[in-house]
Amino acid sequence: MTDPAKIFAVNTYSYTFDMSAAECIRHLAQQGYPGFELMMYPGHLWPSEADTSTKRDVIRACEESGTRIVSLNMPNIDLNIVGASPQMREYSLGLLSQFVALAGDLGAPAIVIGPGKANPLFAPSREFLVGHFFKALDHLYPIAKKSGVRLLVENMPFAFLPDAQSLVQTLDEYGNDDIGIIYDVANGHFIGEDPCQGLRTVKKRLGLVHFSDTGKSVYRHDAVGLGDVPFAAVPPVLEEIGYSELPVLEVISRNPDMDTIDSARKLAALGYKAGS
Repeated sequence: MTDPAKIFAVNTYSYTFDMSAAECIRHLAQQGYPGFELMMYPGHLWPSEADTSTKRDVIRACEESGTRIVSLNMPNIDLNIVGASPQMREYSLGLLSQFVALAGDLGAPAIVIGPGKANPLFAPSREFLVGHFFKALDHLYPIAKKSGVRLLVENMPFAFLPDAQSLVQTLDEYGNDDIGIIYDVANGHFIGEDPCQGLRTVKKRLGLVHFSDTGKSVYRHDAVGLGDVPFAAVPPVLEEIGYSELPVLEVISRNPDMDTIDSARKLAALGYKAGS
């Protein structure tokens, strides 16, 4: 029987307060995980702190453990590329540009970005939001291409494009087939979207899939079994759409070692398999 840990990549969100990225890679590699989505966070992995020695240590941690980075992720709550103020948009793009370049330096094939957020009480027009989203992509895509990194836009409940259909429609409108999507199953479930249909909708741009559990009343990224995400329905859809990358566990927990491997075991029992 396959070790459940070997099926999944792990998002390092839960380790950002306690470990550097390199320490985290070594820690999780000892538990059997083959891949990682590294979170951008001061003290864990942050462009202004990532000198040559730090970057070499991250790369060496992967090489020595036989693991790999599948993506980098960003602090989406802190940043907003479609914010009302030009200063927020400029600040967000400046940091994102550094994130993308760092992803390239580390050999990460992809970076997760958020579409940006609108005021839920009095949102600007779609024209305003989409216009600034497209300007952000105009700015970031050349940096990503030069760095050998693929931009993956995530479906996020708090973003102005929260569902699969609006995300695909807007990216199709932008017109660049190189820009992909990372589909978060818990995010889709929380807003009332059928995750299976969501995965089918984003199929042509799908780069990665995030897994964690949540209910529909309180937004969570819990261990599997603490919410009501319909996980059992997903493996046949992943096979149907030809998903070939590692599934990414994005379990956010104060006890991440136990909760992550427990989630891996439960999903493996439901038929989840490692990507190619």
